[in-house]
Amino acid sequence: MKRSLALSVPVLALFFASAVVPDSRAQSAANSEAVQVITVTAKKYEFDPSPIRVKQGTKVRLTITAVDHAHGFKINPFPEGMEKGGEPGLAFSSEQDCTKIEKGQTATIEFVARKPGTYAFRCCTVCGFHHHSMKSEFIVEP
Repeated sequence: MKRSLALSVPVLALFFASAVVPDSRAQSAANSEAVQVITVTAKKYEFDPSPIRVKQGTKVRLTITAVDHAHGFKINPFPEGMEKGGEPGLAFSSEQDCTKIEKGQTATIEFVARKPGTYAFRCCTVCGFHHHSMKSEFIVEP
């Protein structure tokens, strides 16, 4: 009986060690699926943070909260200076248009930042006298 117990301890140790050591292929897959979450507030004529910067290839999740009253969010999927006939630099997980965000609510926008450049975004819901000045930039760095 002592002999079988002695043999089973190394077997159990080997089992637990292999269960704890991460598989590098699984880690690579997890890293490629990683999402950079950026929390944004929309309030009287400004977005914060502004501008927003990420690295090329990043999967981005913007969580935008309207603090003071309803605001909107619309981003140009083409970087400044790029013709709109080509492939967009931002690849959205769902169709992107004006996203209206009610006061105290949060909206989520997801995309992959495929091409470097500067992407303009703005409030697309009339939010007051200086509504047209409520804009910022999303910068994708190589």
